[in-house]
Amino acid sequence: MMRLPHARLALAIQASLLLSFSGLAGAQDAPATADQATTLDTVTVTGTRIKKAELESQVPVQVLTREDIDRSGFTSVADIVQNLTASGAALNTKFNSSGNFGFPPDGGGVGAGAATVDLRHLGSKRVLVLVDGVRWVNESSASGVGSSVDLNTIPLSIIERIEVLEDGASSIYGSDAIAGVVNIITRRSIDGVKLDFNYGDYDDLAGGESYGADLGWGGTTDRVQWFLGASYYKQKQIASSEYGPASEPVPGTGLSNGSSATPQGRFVFQDPNTGQVYSITPDTGVADPTYTSGQPDCPTTRTDDYHCFGTPDRFNFAPYNLLSTPSERKSVFGQVRFDFTPTFSGHAKLLYNQRESANQAAPEPIFLGTDAGVYNDYAEKTLVISALNPYNPFGFDLTTIGPDANLFLLGRRPVEGGPRRYQQEVKTWYASAGLEGSFDVATRPWNWDVNVAFSRSRAEQTNTGSYNIRRINEALGDPAACAAIAGCVPLNLFGGEGTITPEMLSFIQPVVRDQSENKLSLFTANLTGDLFEMWAGPLSFAAGYEYRKYEGSYTPDPITIAGEYNGVPSGATSGDYDVNEVYVEFNVPLMRDGWFGKSLDLSVAERYSDYSTFGGESTGKIGLRWQVADELLLRGSFAQGFRAPSIGELYGTLARFDATLTDPCNNAASTTPACVTEGVPAGYEQSNPQISVVTSGNANLQPETSRSLMLGSVWSPSFASGTSWSDRLDIGVTFYRHTIDNAIQARDAQTILERCIFTRDPESCGFYDRNPVSGQIVRFDDILDNLGTIKTDGWDFNVGWSLPERDWGRLRFDWKNTWVGHYELVNESGQAEPRRPGLELNNSAIPEWTSTLVTDWTRGPWTVAWTVRHIDALTESCAGANGFDICDDSANDINHLPATTYNDLQVSWQSTAWMKGLRISAGVNNIAGKDPPICLSCTLNGYDASTYDLPGRFWYARLGLDF
Repeated sequence: MMRLPHARLALAIQASLLLSFSGLAGAQDAPATADQATTLDTVTVTGTRIKKAELESQVPVQVLTREDIDRSGFTSVADIVQNLTASGAALNTKFNSSGNFGFPPDGGGVGAGAATVDLRHLGSKRVLVLVDGVRWVNESSASGVGSSVDLNTIPLSIIERIEVLEDGASSIYGSDAIAGVVNIITRRSIDGVKLDFNYGDYDDLAGGESYGADLGWGGTTDRVQWFLGASYYKQKQIASSEYGPASEPVPGTGLSNGSSATPQGRFVFQDPNTGQVYSITPDTGVADPTYTSGQPDCPTTRTDDYHCFGTPDRFNFAPYNLLSTPSERKSVFGQVRFDFTPTFSGHAKLLYNQRESANQAAPEPIFLGTDAGVYNDYAEKTLVISALNPYNPFGFDLTTIGPDANLFLLGRRPVEGGPRRYQQEVKTWYASAGLEGSFDVATRPWNWDVNVAFSRSRAEQTNTGSYNIRRINEALGDPAACAAIAGCVPLNLFGGEGTITPEMLSFIQPVVRDQSENKLSLFTANLTGDLFEMWAGPLSFAAGYEYRKYEGSYTPDPITIAGEYNGVPSGATSGDYDVNEVYVEFNVPLMRDGWFGKSLDLSVAERYSDYSTFGGESTGKIGLRWQVADELLLRGSFAQGFRAPSIGELYGTLARFDATLTDPCNNAASTTPACVTEGVPAGYEQSNPQISVVTSGNANLQPETSRSLMLGSVWSPSFASGTSWSDRLDIGVTFYRHTIDNAIQARDAQTILERCIFTRDPESCGFYDRNPVSGQIVRFDDILDNLGTIKTDGWDFNVGWSLPERDWGRLRFDWKNTWVGHYELVNESGQAEPRRPGLELNNSAIPEWTSTLVTDWTRGPWTVAWTVRHIDALTESCAGANGFDICDDSANDINHLPATTYNDLQVSWQSTAWMKGLRISAGVNNIAGKDPPICLSCTLNGYDASTYDLPGRFWYARLGLDF
């Protein structure tokens, strides 16, 4: 990482400490309202700690006002920020992220029911989320220790505005602010009581109905401001079966990508008497019981009650999933501010938020055998299905033990036990208090503040529909041994659907309970003011100290820890660390009203962070703001950044992730030289589209480091200001570039497979093993590490145009665009990974161009808003769909996702003639009812839920009353 000279660093630290202990304060809260007649009135801008009104345009901050929020029609913070043109793929309620999604290598769990924000496609972990300038606690999902903020813990009703800094800011705010900062400013007060109701539903989908209510009460006196709020919101689920493309594992490919764990069962074994290997399934329920696969393990048509397993026998798991997950949120929030004197005040805030959500997956598959690849000894190494088991039809033991192992794969999906259902309850507490004040130093104003905050997010998850693999093992063994175990009855996995009885289920089907927790404790002290006058104005500064402590834990159910859980295995995680930081920031006026323009300002910042986990790290930032004329502003900055590894990334234990992968040696490719070298037999067929991958945290991780460059301009031409055709015109252009070194990530599993087979890269080939007989992948390790470099750059182009008010009303246009020019992920070997602009990959995409145009017409009490959201065209791999018409370029393994444009319309009316105010609004999002482009490489529901809306129209209505 590029460092500032040591002498400058030492000077910055010494100055910061000196100033901190002389007053300790800063700029962490929302700007004071105009009617506060105190000397505390200063302007705070996200992206700088210095309180100066003229610094408002120092950095590229996008402000979403309360009006913008209401006009969007969205009911959560996540929906709003995820629709920014600079946003990337992030979790939301359209992700049914449970079941075989398993545990990502960052140790954060699947984030079930959470919603996050990503900027510049660099990941949600690289975006810092603040509330009133103070860090928010990371999410808790009951399946890991997360490292991103769950925006569902922040109710929309308490928000005054959202400020989004799309620039690196680690020197200002510390770790995580690599891609930018989202600062949520809460309401300080309202006048009286506000009551709001909302209701919405989808036209073409059964389910998805949402409704909620918000209650707020506040007021202001000469010395006190207060706001109390309560919110309730509920969203109902939508089943995947409601949307055609979501009803197949891969849309348009039938059962070819279905699961081999079926309600009838699939059995791959070797007859110890003849040495013949079979792959068979019961005839029950199959239209063609004479199906012959043509594989070596099924050489002839059978005449008994079984036939050779083939594609028509595979199981379609897709309709059991959810297109939209249910969520219910309840919250209460309060804050009070008291002015002790005109120069000294205090504040306190409290929040409690509770979320109840659910995810659903198809009935849990049971995979047994040496090729199961589920990393469970009960399934793969110590199983004996006794010949004495009354349901074993083959007359000999099926075993996975030692050299006599003859059970390669048994796949059975007990639909009798119902789908897997994961229900979460997440409780978030937040409490903070602070003091702030101002004083003069030689007639120059200085401001200070100190803040303390404690927050905790705790989640509990209840999982039904899963199985205990140890008990399955016992119920398949010797009936005499089973009889000696309380509740054990012999288990029938061979008789087909409907043959697993309630008594069998009661022994093998537990209720699995997991929990996780994240805690954040912090103390901040800041001081800002003008040091002395220079030739072009005062030299302004900010300095301060911050202490943070992070604590996190994940405690899976005891049967999971014991290795008895049939689902995704994992271990317990627990850890903590703390950090002490000092910073200093200067704004140096270089010129005022000179030959070169109106003003020229230089900003310099430095921050030093001392972590208990890896030691010290410093980051610097330098920026230049040139007001060439009243109508033209040029600005630029260069910033260093870093992101410290999170608790989950450091201490997460071994777990499994079931990745959807295409084995390059599948089917005809099995005869290629590389596959033959790996011992893949001719005619090899990948058992399942999902391959289990072992993941883990890494205690030796080091921080990511970054470099960010921003160059921009804002032009407000005078010829378009105060004229008959234009009240104001603003045109903004920004170029950004981010480079991240030592990126904390896991290698892309699909790329590992392809690199091994196609280039024979020895490192890639060392990540997995195959069964020497069948060729199936039985081990795949992909542990978290500091790997490679991420580089991205692009352009933002924004236009805001307001027309003068006429008899017919007032018209405004706001057009925002983002072009991603370059995105490159270079792995540890110096090779580029496949992710790039214009490509759909791993359930997320980087569109080259995204655009939002808002047209707003107001006349009297009426407002009409029309929003156009555009997403550029994408391409993707056909994901194993070669030969199917659904892939439009099978020869080149390319499928095209066309450009998509959504139109949203809202009509509002408000009046103060009744009570203090009445507000009514109604709208339709996706008014044309467009379906998202079909995605063949996406894991669930046939489309990319992080990029596109749910299919069909969503309409809503809102009613607001002021008392």
